[in-house]
Amino acid sequence: MQAIGPIAPGAAQPADIDPVLRARAVDAAEKFEAFFIAQNLKAMRRSTQALASEDSPFNNKINQDMLDMADNLVADTMARQRAFGIADVILRQLLPAPAVPPLQPALKPEPAAVALHGKTPTLRGAATPLEP
Repeated sequence: MQAIGPIAPGAAQPADIDPVLRARAVDAAEKFEAFFIAQNLKAMRRSTQALASEDSPFNNKINQDMLDMADNLVADTMARQRAFGIADVILRQLLPAPAVPPLQPALKPEPAAVALHGKTPTLRGAATPLEP
């Protein structure tokens, strides 16, 4: 099974996908990721307020609207950067996979290409050499 990397906004994709559909899918995926992040930030803020003492600055209800707006802006920014990878997962499911180049062989495919082949390795300060 070949893994497909994240779908970057400028990455080459198959030509048969409608650009309008792609743009709508990317927008919806990023909005969902922003919603998910915003809900997590709100839950963290609620738990911080629940654990804070009555005179704590974290339990101040006066600036709650501004903090909610700041949390939404942070969530939108993180979603545009695809910080959690949720949008990438959604796009992998919604859009066809790009053509994946064939896998390249390993750097040292033969067992004889190992650097210590046929030699007995020793540890510095060891009294006896290691057994192969």
